[in-house]
Amino acid sequence: MWFWVTRDADIRCEHKLGRVDLKAPEDFVFVSGQPVLTDGDPIGRSIGGCPNLSVGIKPCTVTVNVQRGHSGYVTIAGKPIVRADLAGLTDGTPQGQVQYRVQHPGQTLVTEAP
Repeated sequence: MWFWVTRDADIRCEHKLGRVDLKAPEDFVFVSGQPVLTDGDPIGRSIGGCPNLSVGIKPCTVTVNVQRGHSGYVTIAGKPIVRADLAGLTDGTPQGQVQYRVQHPGQTLVTEAP
């Protein structure tokens, strides 16, 4: 079972220190006092604190896409909710290979079966 992801979630790049800045596109469904994330999030969100920096190496600074983690069953305002199996790519190097993932969904009350 996958927990629903809220704005209070901890989502990080693979380098474990770069944290994604979340914004909830909808603000009328809440779990544990935080809005539930829906489709469109976290694409284009800034990432702060990525340590992957050196000559010719770009740190993760923004989320690029979502590869998995949107519900096939539950929607809010017609948009699929985001689940804790969320993963996608960042703009860090090597380009097209560095993922971000959920470290903690922000709540542990509401789930969806896979």
